[in-house]
Amino acid sequence: MDSAARNLEDALELADLAERMVRARLRRQQPELSIAELEARVRAWLHERPGAPDGDAEGRRVELPRRSKG
Repeated sequence: MDSAARNLEDALELADLAERMVRARLRRQQPELSIAELEARVRAWLHERPGAPDGDAEGRRVELPRRSKG
């Protein structure tokens, strides 16, 4: 496996781990939540966590698709 593929695999594994950790924290803090409420809060975290609105990337925001001029 080349390094780019391995980096992507690592990033996806970390994202999965983060989601599982948020789910576990919510269950621990609010055990009364139904499964539907828990999943709704996890989805909200995925959309609202720091970095999420801008695609989790550093740098300035650009509109896509970008096209080169020339």
